[in-house]
Amino acid sequence: MRVLEILVTFLSIALFLSIFFCNKEKQNSIIKIIIGLTILYLIVTLQIIFEGYRWQMLLGYIVPLFLTLTIALFPIFKSKKKHWWWGITAFSIVYIVVMVGLPVLFPIFSFEKPTGEYFIGTKSYHIIDMNRKEVRSSDKGKHRELMIQIWYPSKEENSLQPERYIKEVGAITAGIERALSFPAWTLSHLNLVKAHAKENLAISSDKNNFPILIFSHGMTGFRNQNTFQIEKLVSHGYIVVGIDHVYDAAATVFPNGEEVLLEPNNLSGFEGLDQHMEIWTEDVSFVLDTLEEWNSDKGMDFLSGKLNMDKIGMFGHSYGGAAAAQMLLKDVRIKVALNMDGVLYGEPIPTVGFSKPYMQMNAVKSIDKSIFDTSLDAAISLSGKSRSSYEAFWKESQERRENASKGKGFTMVIPNTSHMSYTDFHLFSPLLCNKGEDIRKVHKIINELSLAFFDEFLLEKKSGLIWDKANKYPEISLHSSIEED
Repeated sequence: MRVLEILVTFLSIALFLSIFFCNKEKQNSIIKIIIGLTILYLIVTLQIIFEGYRWQMLLGYIVPLFLTLTIALFPIFKSKKKHWWWGITAFSIVYIVVMVGLPVLFPIFSFEKPTGEYFIGTKSYHIIDMNRKEVRSSDKGKHRELMIQIWYPSKEENSLQPERYIKEVGAITAGIERALSFPAWTLSHLNLVKAHAKENLAISSDKNNFPILIFSHGMTGFRNQNTFQIEKLVSHGYIVVGIDHVYDAAATVFPNGEEVLLEPNNLSGFEGLDQHMEIWTEDVSFVLDTLEEWNSDKGMDFLSGKLNMDKIGMFGHSYGGAAAAQMLLKDVRIKVALNMDGVLYGEPIPTVGFSKPYMQMNAVKSIDKSIFDTSLDAAISLSGKSRSSYEAFWKESQERRENASKGKGFTMVIPNTSHMSYTDFHLFSPLLCNKGEDIRKVHKIINELSLAFFDEFLLEKKSGLIWDKANKYPEISLHSSIEED
């Protein structure tokens, strides 16, 4: 909770206690309560003006009106039987619990301060691939359009306010509602969450150029869904480019205000999702082509010459993680890839694994057969699919993971994690976290291992760096066919 929200809450509770448990016969008690109410009205007004209204604080906003009415009607309450007063008291206790609970369960969370030496700048761009038609648009002449966001290292510290975590929160939450049946209004407060990045900072000049990491969100996700991780990497000297895969993203909002919400593709199983992967890998290839042009374009003052096109890695979550693996196979420009809990859709992974460094971070629920078996009956009843089809999918997904762990592959499992643990999503509410999960610690592990992986295998820093980091967390399971030096 923010400062003024805390003041509203504590003063509201104090006034509740004063009104219901203090002696109303004494004039000075009434005067103190009236003064307290006046202050509460003022703080509520200031909170809405300076910190911003959010629905989770609605009961707190109503408290001054409720207590004013209670004082006005006190003579009536006093004339009633004792059980009437106890009823009002019980109602007040429930009211306080809910009033405190809502903002705690749906917090204005903050991201951990990045640990690197750089500040973080960011810019967004609208790019159009004139070589591809948009097959999912009703306009048959429309080309494939993407929104990308670039986060970059900066040495410039200024007074600019950090960017909002999600600018187009209405569109994004509407897309999340389509994907997860999670009412959009419950997440409307995300427009109050701040990131550490600032727009229009100067890119750092302390190096000639910087390594590049491409980020691909999960199916139904969005380009900054892993801000906890992106900011960490950028602060340590990486340029990160996030892509909205339009129609498969929760929402894509273009500069002209056009909103393209998620359109579920209704694909399931390997056949359909393997074929669909081509759209995503072509998106990534086009972004790489665009970066190459910008890097060599003298008129592109912002990025010209600042991109190290020989040091490019990729990471992604879920379907985006699978896209990272596919790009490692298909595009020589991608030197390393990190897949966070993504089933390996796309072209088959060679049985000998990858010839370039690859890391797979798995959620416990994605690899534990007992958890799969426990949830199988419910999945069958909801989908109408056969048990054999689910069993075949599980077998194929684990075989693909096994192939990916060979060659230059790493695999890692973090205890008490599920699929969305590898995104910002569990920060939205403690209700979303798994039993026994400390999401802040989970994110710290992901960040440290991600940075170590890219530092060691993309930037060729200290050998064995990833093992050094993994040894700090004996609870995680890190395996590799590459022998530890």
